[in-house]
Amino acid sequence: MARKTGFFTDDLFLQHDTGAGHPECAARLAAIRNRLEKTAFFGQFAALGARTASVDEIGLVHEREYVRAVDAFCRRNGRQLDADTVVSAQSYQAAALAAGAGLEAADRILTGEIDRALLLLRPPGHHSLPGRAMGFCLFNNIAVTARYLRSQGVERVAILDWDVHHGNGTEATFYDDPAVFFISLHQYPFYPGTGAAADRGVGPGDGFTLNVPMPRGSDDADYRAAFANTVRPALETFRPEFILISAGFDAHKRDPLAGLALETSSYEWMTRELLDIAGAHSKGRVISFLEGGYDLDALAESVEAHAAALL
Repeated sequence: MARKTGFFTDDLFLQHDTGAGHPECAARLAAIRNRLEKTAFFGQFAALGARTASVDEIGLVHEREYVRAVDAFCRRNGRQLDADTVVSAQSYQAAALAAGAGLEAADRILTGEIDRALLLLRPPGHHSLPGRAMGFCLFNNIAVTARYLRSQGVERVAILDWDVHHGNGTEATFYDDPAVFFISLHQYPFYPGTGAAADRGVGPGDGFTLNVPMPRGSDDADYRAAFANTVRPALETFRPEFILISAGFDAHKRDPLAGLALETSSYEWMTRELLDIAGAHSKGRVISFLEGGYDLDALAESVEAHAAALL
């Protein structure tokens, strides 16, 4: 049976202004959209409505004082939240819309209207900690969605993060939680310095964090081996009811901010691997959240390959 795939992006994400020369810029999303709009399959997506996450919804993960402080800082046209994370007047609204997109996709999937979704969002989220912005990220979009799914009765959620940078914020959120299995493939050692293989969770969450550190120069063959020997067996054992993807595309060999060597086609087969697992255990339920990727052409090509596989 053909699967119906939802899609969401919004012009508001382009108004999150990080300033001249910042790598996490509006041109990233514009490049992706320009590429997808030229493809024949783009019209096959089911459009999702805009949903702005409330303070309480963002508060499923983040301290409410932090959420309100980000809002106030943006209203004052503040710039630097930390050394890497820059905001503008519209950044809070963009970040709340990005967090809400995952909730909207989750609801539409849980009601059976769609089977999976591709969310092209800014700002990204996976470095954001409960009380702190970090690494271009304001709110942890994927973590908010995972917590929301748990509140809706989903017992086992898997998060796979294939961004070249370790998703430290997502890991920290679920480090003691056996219901959310966090898996990360990332360049190591590298920013933000977390993600060692020995870090596997604590307390009841022990064994429900799986870090797969990849040495500089790792390529498609290395990732295929990691999927076959580590990632896929772990997911098959966990039997997730829902799979979420932190879909960064900066492990591409042309990305200027990292040192891995994936091909554009790598993102197609990784997507298909996860869809196969989702078909067996999760009723095909998958949501993909855009994270990093900083070579505009490589990013657009890779998202296109990912989107085609999702369809």
